[in-house]
Amino acid sequence: MPGLSPQDPIRIVLADDHTIVREALATLLESVPGFEVVAQASSGEELLRVIDFQRPDIVLTDVSMPGLDGIEALARLRERHPGLPVVVLSMLDGVDVIKRAVASGARGYLLKNASRQELEHAVRTVTASGQYFSPAIAAILLRKDSDGPSQLLTERQIEILRLIATGHSSKEIGFQLGLSSKTVDVHRAHIMQRLDIHDIASLTRYALKNGVVRDSSD
Repeated sequence: MPGLSPQDPIRIVLADDHTIVREALATLLESVPGFEVVAQASSGEELLRVIDFQRPDIVLTDVSMPGLDGIEALARLRERHPGLPVVVLSMLDGVDVIKRAVASGARGYLLKNASRQELEHAVRTVTASGQYFSPAIAAILLRKDSDGPSQLLTERQIEILRLIATGHSSKEIGFQLGLSSKTVDVHRAHIMQRLDIHDIASLTRYALKNGVVRDSSD
């Protein structure tokens, strides 16, 4: 990405599947001198199309979107536009989803409760070829006990956790995965033991927090 002169506006593409949230963020960003929101997207697929057309200076994206989510879109963006900086702006603060975003090419990560000043600082810092992770995100990444699902569970266990968190019974999970319901129950017990979580409601909250499943209200 060529360097920006002080007179050039920072051209931003914003992606979030919630229209009200996206438009509110666009309004907030446009209120910052030198910021220009040149396009908006409601999905990962739309984000990729928009970027090919607009060629912005920076992308702000959620990670939880229908279809091609923000993390998958990040990985494709890194292949197609390796110099384009991307900042994730999300409600998710689980270590696994944060690490996946960084591994996929995110140069920054903020929570949606960030202040206008922090958002402005992040955009300017990352656009100037830097990185920005909010103090809350940095603290999560630095915690010694910050292992997420991919470090604690096998792929099969994550798959079963996803189905448990979306309301499937052991019999339904077994049918989908070609397992007996008793085998599913054994996996569930091992999942609860590894995570030190002992009820379905708490398992579901853990899966939502760590991006294993997407909140159906989103």
